[in-house]
Amino acid sequence: MRRGQTAKNSAPIVSIMLVNWNTREMTLECLRSVYAETTNIPFEVIVVDNGSHDGSAEAIAEEFPQVELMAESANHGFAKATNISVERARGEYVLLLNTDTVVLDRAIEKLVAFAESRPDAKIWGGRTIFEDGSLNPDSCWGRITAWSAFCMATGLSRIFRKSELMNPECYGAWPRDCERRVDIVQGSFLLIKREFWNELGGFDLEFFMFGEEADLAARARGFGADPVMTPEATIIHYGGRSTKQFSKRIIYVIGGRVGLIRRHFKGFWRPVGVGLMVFWVWWRAKAYKFGSILFPKLEEQGSEWQIAWEQREKWIKGPPRTFL
Repeated sequence: MRRGQTAKNSAPIVSIMLVNWNTREMTLECLRSVYAETTNIPFEVIVVDNGSHDGSAEAIAEEFPQVELMAESANHGFAKATNISVERARGEYVLLLNTDTVVLDRAIEKLVAFAESRPDAKIWGGRTIFEDGSLNPDSCWGRITAWSAFCMATGLSRIFRKSELMNPECYGAWPRDCERRVDIVQGSFLLIKREFWNELGGFDLEFFMFGEEADLAARARGFGADPVMTPEATIIHYGGRSTKQFSKRIIYVIGGRVGLIRRHFKGFWRPVGVGLMVFWVWWRAKAYKFGSILFPKLEEQGSEWQIAWEQREKWIKGPPRTFL
């Protein structure tokens, strides 16, 4: 048995959960980094393969027989796959880890130690970087509000990227270089106590993919959670490898945001928020179409926004519930 691993008859401190869908080589790279960089605390790894057709399940089983592999025949999406994997978890903590990540410099051990020092937070996250070492800001986010929805929909967040006022969901230009309380820890590197996860009921299955951790955080705040991140625990997160067609990504992201608005906005602000999401997709489809007349390079991206607009029935009432 490798150092850091836990025997079946003893409880791990942390259960590391991965959901794989056709990312075989990255998943193997991720698992290698988990075992290489996590040797000082007992842990277990549970991988759900969502019906991959690239030989992922076979490759994982061959190289990592110590992993508890759940080879499913269908794509359950991230939320359901995570929920069913956590049902098997034995650790005090549950760590959600994306398959398109690489653990650096004892990051998992450092995140668990951070959680032990800040138990009041109840949800903990680290810092993510791209392969070239530059910041990947998606490790944590501010919650969606009527103001942030307006800024995103009108493009103010893109124009004033460095402004926390105009780009509140991304926290402006904050480089994630200090401990900070945050609204949302992304599910790519999210630590939570298993008992608290169960108290919350896990992810809401209305969110097939995108938006589930924002909904979880909103519900967790009602139970006293105050999520926090630390730059001391840093991983590589490539990002966006499971949803390669941009129009599908738009549909999932906007659908997730509509779902969050319908669930967490109150009264008058609910239809306003949904209307802003509709406006967001509509005007981008039109703007890219006309912009491509002068700048042909915009045509491909414009076509993707146009597809998302034409297929608005898939997201206008909330997140898609199945794989597109």
